[in-house]
Amino acid sequence: MGVGGKFWELLKPYARFEGFDFLRDKKVAIDLSFWIVQHETALKNQALNPHLRLTFFRTVNLFSKFGVFPVFVLDGTPSPLKSQARMVRFFRFSGVDTSTSNVAEEGVSKERNSAFKKCVNDCVELLELLGMPVLKANGEAEALCARLNRDGHVDACITADSDAFLFGATCVIKSLMPNSKEPFECYNMSDIEAGLGLKRRHLIAVSLLVGNDHDLNGVQGIGLDKALRLVRGFSEDEIFDKLYEIGKGHVPLFQGEIRCAGDAIPCSDESSPKAKQSHCSFCGHPGSKKAHFKSCCEYCITDSNEGCLKKSQGFKCNCSSCDKFRLCVPSFIAEYFMVSEYQVRKDKDKKKHENWWINVCNLISKETKFPNDEIIEMYMCNNHGEFTGLSCILS
Repeated sequence: MGVGGKFWELLKPYARFEGFDFLRDKKVAIDLSFWIVQHETALKNQALNPHLRLTFFRTVNLFSKFGVFPVFVLDGTPSPLKSQARMVRFFRFSGVDTSTSNVAEEGVSKERNSAFKKCVNDCVELLELLGMPVLKANGEAEALCARLNRDGHVDACITADSDAFLFGATCVIKSLMPNSKEPFECYNMSDIEAGLGLKRRHLIAVSLLVGNDHDLNGVQGIGLDKALRLVRGFSEDEIFDKLYEIGKGHVPLFQGEIRCAGDAIPCSDESSPKAKQSHCSFCGHPGSKKAHFKSCCEYCITDSNEGCLKKSQGFKCNCSSCDKFRLCVPSFIAEYFMVSEYQVRKDKDKKKHENWWINVCNLISKETKFPNDEIIEMYMCNNHGEFTGLSCILS
């Protein structure tokens, strides 16, 4: 859940695998719904009230093994967009075509089913008996977890929803199994920024293009690779404005050159390749033919010293000018004393990328109301729940 397009796989190379001591004496915000879903999956039909059993033992292990101070966060009432997306997902998994159905367009806010709500209430009652702080988000639990993390109230979030980064989380633990001896995956936003070159608004832009929990479809024809190439063309400050511009049918100027490994011609000189010194067409050495008829050049040695020797078939001059020129350009270009073929290839690559750029922008412009203001506002706002006095509770 979270950002579509196998987003977690994109982040995987930047995960840190931490041991037990990493969280000692730290505070973490836990998405309780995520825990309960894990409970049901792990012990379904194997234990009575698995949600209570695992909540109890995991909470105890957080203290005893990790030395962690947990804050549990509940989902609030889902937004109309989230409810709509849930209904679309449900009907898709059921094999029902929603393209002609009004159910997925009603946007009616729906609470979770009664059985799941009962599990949540049971866990909350247990946690409160254990003296654990429990907060309720206005909407998504991961949004409030991210806010707590961003504002410094907790050191990390435990959630499997990748859109926690979009809500502003700086440290996300995807999965923490207190009874396991294996290291756990920890994702820091600083590592993601350094590795991918993407900041928070870039990630929000990617989610708008590939889909998210509030809009499952994203932009048709755009996957994660295309989305990444597009958003990297803009700074974080301008990315939303550029998406609005593209959504209205305007194609921004192509953002410079797309550099690739073969773009640069190796050259030992700090300057660009220059035309080599003129050579005699008779002997092939530096200088003019007229001058070489009067007296032989320094490269030609004759007994009479009356003129140069005619160059042999396949002759190559080894003067310093020719040596430098051959180092600066490939041999097939050096034969014509120019670098035009390199420039042609470079222009061709640039044109190819410009066409790609235009095609992607055209795909975006076909979407209605892109980008969605509600989704951007949801990710960027700070009104995700109340936590007044939380520092005192955990101090």
